[in-house]
Amino acid sequence: MGLSFTDRQLDLMNILWDDGSATVREAKETLDEELAYTSVLTVFQTLEKNGHVRHEPEGKAYRYYPTVSREEAGREAVSYLKRRIFQGSATALTETLMEETDESLLEEEETAELEV
Repeated sequence: MGLSFTDRQLDLMNILWDDGSATVREAKETLDEELAYTSVLTVFQTLEKNGHVRHEPEGKAYRYYPTVSREEAGREAVSYLKRRIFQGSATALTETLMEETDESLLEEEETAELEV
């Protein structure tokens, strides 16, 4: 599917992934930065055109839903990094991730999962 998102698109996708769905107004209110209603709508329309979200009518507005999961987007991003940055080496990617991960920030359960 080739998932890639701009920073703004990722902001809106995170809202959808966290909340399950959102109208333009709800998403606009959730964003940290002030954006025009039409700007948020345009980003949702682009995401829909690219197949990342769908909408359903809700009164006079539309409610947007993600069509790809956060996990699917994450897998695609990691795959891209592995291919393009680490020349296909899962070992180099993993070593870099481990070097950059401050284990004190990980929950005990997460640390146990990494050791498996």
